[in-house]
Order: sequence, then structure tokens, then C-alpha cells
Amino acid sequence: MVKWINYGLSMLLITMLMSCSIFGDKDKDEERENSRALTEKQLYERVQVLLSQESFDLAVKNLQLLESRFPFGTYAEQSQLEIIYAYYRNNDEDSAIASAERFIRLHSSHSDADYAWYMRGLANYSLKPGLLSRFYQSDKAQRDVASAERSFREFEQFIQRYPDSLYAADARARMIYIKYVLARHELVVANYYVKRKAYTAAINRARTVIENFQGSASTADALALLVFCYQQMDLQTLAETNLLVLRDNFPNHPSFDQNGNYMYGDNYELDKRSRLNRYSLGLLDTPRAPVFDSRK
Repeated sequence: MVKWINYGLSMLLITMLMSCSIFGDKDKDEERENSRALTEKQLYERVQVLLSQESFDLAVKNLQLLESRFPFGTYAEQSQLEIIYAYYRNNDEDSAIASAERFIRLHSSHSDADYAWYMRGLANYSLKPGLLSRFYQSDKAQRDVASAERSFREFEQFIQRYPDSLYAADARARMIYIKYVLARHELVVANYYVKRKAYTAAINRARTVIENFQGSASTADALALLVFCYQQMDLQTLAETNLLVLRDNFPNHPSFDQNGNYMYGDNYELDKRSRLNRYSLGLLDTPRAPVFDSRK
């Protein structure tokens, strides 16, 4: 008896699921038919409602339908701009970039072409909240920065082309932020090389920060790192020159002690190994190189 009851319940459940599927497909078919019945203006107005409701997935589908049905209509060019935004807000950055590049290619002289240029940079700008607001848990500077470099170049091109654009101020602010991350990235790599006593490689990274990212918060750390590396390589003149620049411009840098002395000078015992380190063949109690990161 229990077996038949379970069988009956299973069949009832299957029937209900099939009914939901059938009615769901029917609703979708009706939705598609209703969309096809709309005029260009009505379809465009529907898109505006969907965008205002932040239903970006549906907005994309309706914009695609609008373009396919009315490729040369009144709202054709505006729809091509709005689908860039809809793709971006729907977290489909690749499609947003492709749509922006398509608009730039087809409508380079359009009065709103600056928006397409701006959105292309924005879609490549992977430094969103959650990219770098998590800076202290998972340092973005330690990750791949190729997209950030690409975004920086595209914002730079955008500003050169449209310096008075409504979006130029935001692009400049984002470029400053990207510059900060790229400088931090160079410094993260430089510290990695210091830890492994690859001082020439560390110096090259630190010099990149100083030469290409002047004014960034990483400049002082890069100078402190240069002083240390030059001292370790016994290049005292270069060490003293950079130490003077560091002391004159950043007297409160953490690499100075309370008396203003550089803490990682010639007497810094980087190569001193403990007995435990020697007995474990370097696996335990490893001598630690200083970390030049004033955020820590």
C-alpha cells in the first residue's frame, strides 16, 4: 500500500513539474510574440523601464530585438549606446567592450561617441569595489594587472580625444587609482626579489615606480628599498644618494627609527643564520629580509 502511495505521489510531482514547464514555455512564447508585436517606440520604452528596474538581462534581450527588427530606426544608434551600458551592468564586460568598439567604428563622429570611448575603458577597468576595496585581505596589486594597464591606456586615449567630456573627470580619477595599483604591483614584485636576494631585479622594479609613477604612495617605499639593495650590493654612493632623497622628502617613513636613522643599514643581519636554520638546511627560522611596504 505504501509503495503505491509513493508511486502516486511521484507521478503527481512529475505531472506538476511538466505542467510548470509547459506553462513556463508558453509564457515565454507569449512574451516573445508580444515583443514582436510592439512598435519601435513601444519596444524602446520597454527597454527604459527594464533599465530603470535594473533588469539588465531582459534589457539586453530587448535591445537586441530592437536592433534586429529596426536596424535603421529612430532609436537605432541610441540603442547601440544603451546596450553597452546594459551589458556592463549585467557583468558581461567582454560584450560591453565589443559593443563599444563597434559603435566607435560605425559612428566615430557621433555626438555621444565619447560615451562609447569612456565605457570601453570602464569595462576594462577591473578595479571595482571588491577589486580593490579588499586591498588589505587580498592585495589586488599581487594579481594580474594586464586589464588595469589596458584600461589606463584607453582612459588616456579617451581624455586626449575628449578632454572636455562629461565623463573626463571620472576617467582621470580612475587613472589615478589605476596608477596607484600599478605602482603597488611593481613594489610587490620588488619585495619578492629582495626576499630572494635578487637585488638587481628588485632595483629595476623600484626604479620603475620612481620614474613612471611619481607622486604615488609607493614612491617612498621604492626609495627605501633602493637604499637597502644598494647597500647589500656594496654600492655605497648610490645608497647614500637615495637615502638623502628619502630623508629629505619622506622623513617619517617607517624605515627610519625614532632618531632618524635608517634601520636597514650596513649592520642589518640579513645573512645571519640561526642554529635551527643551519640544522634544518634552511627550511626553518629563515632570516627575513625587510618588507618595504609602509601600509603594514
